[in-house]
Amino acid sequence: MKKTLVSPSLLSANFANLQADLNIINQSEADWLHIDIMDGVFVPNISFGFPVLEYVAQLSKKPLDVHLMIVQPEKFVNEVKALGAMMMNVHYEACPHLHRVVQQIKDAGMKAAVTLNPATPVALLEDIIQDIDMVLLMSVNPGFGGQKFIPHTLDKIKELRALIERTGSQALIEVDGGVNLETGKLLVDAGADVLVAGSAVFKAPDMADMIHQLKNL
Repeated sequence: MKKTLVSPSLLSANFANLQADLNIINQSEADWLHIDIMDGVFVPNISFGFPVLEYVAQLSKKPLDVHLMIVQPEKFVNEVKALGAMMMNVHYEACPHLHRVVQQIKDAGMKAAVTLNPATPVALLEDIIQDIDMVLLMSVNPGFGGQKFIPHTLDKIKELRALIERTGSQALIEVDGGVNLETGKLLVDAGADVLVAGSAVFKAPDMADMIHQLKNL
């Protein structure tokens, strides 16, 4: 049985004790480390910039799953690559020239992912799905951690899975927002490959055990 990939979200870490949290993630069964970069323009919040992330990249032993919740993400392909990122993830809604941005990411040697906000239809990926390595479905409105899971995401996963199979795409399905053991089981059953978990992991009494449970849903 294929285990679910788990990408703990750095946004929920304790930044007063970041190294300790990253040490736990490094020693856990986590597959990736999910990093949300917010600009206060595309989303109503600001997270962290590249000076902080350079430090995180040095400490993390997990592949970096970098999610840019920003306008004009194509301006930062080189900076994301310099972090050693495995995956660069841009929003469909922020990229009027999405195909070009995807090619820039791939030309830089990273995997390319595209994110859809809750109100953005899966069908809009029809012409790009074969060019990308992953689709991230937001199961909350992006910009803040700790929000309530949007149940309609389950229908979108099924629709996306059908699109992937019909086109022969190799894209993974990642989901971010309100992920815990209860919603995670529903997501995996619907067809999700990767779970991004923030509060569920970093606020758990035993972070490593929570990651283990999420991987075995």
